[in-house]
Order: sequence, then C-alpha cells, then structure tokens
Amino acid sequence: MTAERPEVPRASAIRPYVITRGRTESEGEPLSWESLVMTAEAAFPATLQPEHIAILKHCEGLISVAEVAAHLGQPPSVAQVLLSDLLRWGLIVTRPPIPPAEHTDVTMLRKVLHGLESCL
Repeated sequence: MTAERPEVPRASAIRPYVITRGRTESEGEPLSWESLVMTAEAAFPATLQPEHIAILKHCEGLISVAEVAAHLGQPPSVAQVLLSDLLRWGLIVTRPPIPPAEHTDVTMLRKVLHGLESCL
C-alpha cells in the first residue's frame, strides 16, 4: 500500500535570466513587493511567453507582486521585470500598496469601553 503524497509546487527549472531575457531591472518605476496588480480588460496577444500568461491567469483579482512571484516560483525581482512588461503593454493595471492603518487613539477606546460598561 503506497501513501499518496500531495503535489508540491516546484520552482521553474528555467533560469531567471532566461525568463527575463537578461534584464535585471524593470523599466520605469519598479513595483514594490506590496503593490497590487490586476489584469486589464484587453485582449492578450498570442505571442506572450508562458510566464506572462501564468501571471495574467493569477491576476484576475487584485494580487501583490510578492504573491505573483510565489505563484511563479521565481524571485520577486523576476516578477517585477515581467510585470513591468505587462504594465507597459497595457495588459495589467497597478495600485499602490494599501497604507498601514493609523494607530487608534487609546483615550477614545477607553471612552467607548466606559460607555459600554455604563450600559450594563
């Protein structure tokens, strides 16, 4: 009796410099790892390389650059280069990372707690 092992995603056997065609930096302003990307409503050309197509399949909803890299099994720098291609071609749209929430005023929380306690 053999136990089945779950399928483990494997990193691509293709070297990153081949995927990016030797480019190490994205054109224009580099996307931060937290930037959110999503496919644009445009027809995809048939000449895209497989990694571009894989990215577009994962970007149907908002997804971060770091998540795209994880899905590709490649370093974030590779994803940044490929995403910059897609952005330049108008196939994706980007959104800056969501800023961290401001710290809540503790005195306001105490007032709310006091108000709730007085209702009991």
